Amino acid sequence: MYHILPEIAICLPLFFDAELLFTGLNNLKVLTIADERFDEYFGFTDKEVKELLEYYGLMDHYEAVKRWYDGYQFGNVGVYCPWDVLNHCDRLRSNPDAQPENYWINTSSNDAVKRFIQESANAATRREIENLVAGEAIMKEIHQELTYPEIYETIDNIWSLLFTTGYLTQLGNAEGRQMKLAIPNREIRDIFETQIMEFVKENVKKDGETLNCFCDALQKGDAENAERIFSDYLKRTISIRDTAVRIDRKENYYHSVLIGILGVKDRWGISSNREMGEGYADILVEPDTGDIGIIIEVKYAHDGDLERACKEALKQIEYTRYEDDLEDDGVENILKYGIACYKKRCKVMLAENG
Repeated sequence: MYHILPEIAICLPLFFDAELLFTGLNNLKVLTIADERFDEYFGFTDKEVKELLEYYGLMDHYEAVKRWYDGYQFGNVGVYCPWDVLNHCDRLRSNPDAQPENYWINTSSNDAVKRFIQESANAATRREIENLVAGEAIMKEIHQELTYPEIYETIDNIWSLLFTTGYLTQLGNAEGRQMKLAIPNREIRDIFETQIMEFVKENVKKDGETLNCFCDALQKGDAENAERIFSDYLKRTISIRDTAVRIDRKENYYHSVLIGILGVKDRWGISSNREMGEGYADILVEPDTGDIGIIIEVKYAHDGDLERACKEALKQIEYTRYEDDLEDDGVENILKYGIACYKKRCKVMLAENG
């Protein structure tokens, strides 16, 4: 579904001959989203958004609206997605504390992004997806004249589809067919992240045997083997390393991946952010043997120092006394792990008293 109309057609008075009697509707002038004419009319300009927010007394929300719904370039003009701006303003009028949300995701199937991520079997495409989600731009050859049967013939054509449907936008001027593409805003990045996590879940099912070995290594206290398996898995998976968000959001990605992996053990009890001791444990694992408890604290090593981040995670487990609840329940063997991640690298460390 197009939220910002991708093209318009204008009938022009052209030379008429008998040939037109047999060819139906033709001789149209097509203006695409890369053309300069009428560029400002396909969305709201920054000035128009400010006037709208000012009119409704919502200027305090300007920065959030810009971060979530701005970022499109039509021709030479930057515009906001009008559908999102109007929906969010409508919510804010009834609830001034309403947070920005994804209005687009509820009005289309997002099959383009889903199919694109599923086609990312090669390492180069995976890196390009990661770069886009991290807020970077990439150069691609774009064909705006593709027909529907051609769209999914190659991964290169899908770039054109993502551009013409608004999942990617152009930055600067094109060099022939070569365009610098980027994810326009927080809303579309959210769609990419959601589909990436779905892709991760599908991969967990396919890699069941390998990931069972990871779980077994955790249960045995074999941090070295658990680290090796998890590292190999991260290298084969699209990661979310968004440089524009807080560190805890990056941690959430690796947290979710671990929860998905541990889910291969369908008889294990897996708890996320469970209140324990004097805080909330990231992940609590209770194997079906009943005599072992596994506490995992996940950290994102923003400076790349995985060992230090692991030690911080273990220190947090000790300080907050996560194991008290397990000991009260009679669990004698408690394994405490700090797991630190940075891009495609990870380190797994077991507490000495584990």
